[in-house]
Amino acid sequence: MTPRQCAMARAALRLSVRDLAAAAMVGVNTVSRFENGKNTEDLSIKRMQTALESAGVAFIGDGEQSLGGGLGVRLSVGGTSD
Repeated sequence: MTPRQCAMARAALRLSVRDLAAAAMVGVNTVSRFENGKNTEDLSIKRMQTALESAGVAFIGDGEQSLGGGLGVRLSVGGTSD
């Protein structure tokens, strides 16, 4: 998961930084730092990715099949937090 994918996934799920931090059991500053491209521990990134995937996000890697091409996220059916 890249910082940009993290921010896109949060937006798709309508989660605040605080919401993701709570779901991933990391600090609010950790989420903000990561999304701003700052150095972040691998374990924290994994926790955030797992929380987002559990909420219904699928991450599209570079070179993987996507309609628009490039990195991205896909929201599974029923994956919104509403």
